[in-house]
Amino acid sequence: MHAAQLKYGKEVVVKVVRPGIRALIERDLEVLYTLAHLANRYWPDAHRLRPVEVVREYEKTILDELDLMREAANASQIRRNFAGSMQLYVPEVYWDYCRKNVMVMERVRGVLINNVEELKRRGANIKRLAENGVEIFFTQAFRHNFFHADMHPGNIFVLLDDPEHPRYAAVDFGIVGSLEPRDQHYLAANFSAFFDHDYRRIAQLHLDAGWIPAHVRVDELESAVRTVCEPIANKPLKEISFGQVLISLFEAAQRFDAQMQPQLMLIQKTLLQIEGVGRQLYPELDLWKTAQPLLRQWAHERWKPRNVWREVRAQLPDFVQALAQVPPLFENAVQRASDGRLRLQVEATNLDVIRNELRNTGRRRDLTIVGSIGAMSGILWLALNADPAWPGVMLAIAGVATLAFRR
Repeated sequence: MHAAQLKYGKEVVVKVVRPGIRALIERDLEVLYTLAHLANRYWPDAHRLRPVEVVREYEKTILDELDLMREAANASQIRRNFAGSMQLYVPEVYWDYCRKNVMVMERVRGVLINNVEELKRRGANIKRLAENGVEIFFTQAFRHNFFHADMHPGNIFVLLDDPEHPRYAAVDFGIVGSLEPRDQHYLAANFSAFFDHDYRRIAQLHLDAGWIPAHVRVDELESAVRTVCEPIANKPLKEISFGQVLISLFEAAQRFDAQMQPQLMLIQKTLLQIEGVGRQLYPELDLWKTAQPLLRQWAHERWKPRNVWREVRAQLPDFVQALAQVPPLFENAVQRASDGRLRLQVEATNLDVIRNELRNTGRRRDLTIVGSIGAMSGILWLALNADPAWPGVMLAIAGVATLAFRR
């Protein structure tokens, strides 16, 4: 980052990609992939924690950070989402000066969010500031479905033009995230169920989302969730950590072979960051009291007839186009069936696995027979004191080696 000034006097910050950094990152990624593949091979829990998928998700995120045109676009989108907001200010991007490895944006002057003493000295409303941070995060994650995913204290400033109504200013938009609608729904529903002590609903949500294998009994999962979550849920709300809730739910699901969800890692990380910053500012912060109205309003608006109809209308052209293809496809299938040319393609993956296993089993059986005959012949040769002795020794060694390596 470098401070600069445009020719007409506007103060800006210039961000430049460090030369050679991509090669260093790719080298580190090779190491991570190697470790992940080794974990897949030798770690019993690898199928559940999915290390290769986790590294792949990280690779996508870290390489996206090197494209500063992408970061500039992210900043512009979040600025547009919060246009006119009294909670968050996003600096303007100066596109004429931006390139893939250079970004120029407006310089903002504020107090870093972790400088609590300075904020208090300048009369900032700390309670409002902490609550606004939570509202900003949940608004981005659920209403906008596009959130700043690197909200550590170094990327957040506070503007104190009006200390009673302090405003956040965010920078560094290299990492952003979004959620699939189903993940949005399941996360919001899990939080609501937790604070309602509805552990059966949490269990059912995990099964419905596919995060838990379908054969797991919902009552057994409910019992595990209750065991882990009840000690947390009985604390005062101001002492409950959303991050701890997520971790506890994961712990409860571990014994049921729950799989890691790489697509949720960014939002979990960002939630922990926001929660940490909020509690650092205002230890009495009640996250649920702040977040609950936003989540319930989002869920209510999501199912309003007007919004449902808007979604249906947006997808209607694709549906009509697909529907128009049905009659000719049906006619073609009927014609091929009447001509005897209709063939059903069957997925042969499992058949190939079975065929290979049978082939390997037959090979192992044949080698076992050959190895046994060789070993027994060598032993019999030696037992009969046949002369010379070396053929018996060689037969015995060859037979034992065949048995050892028949796999």
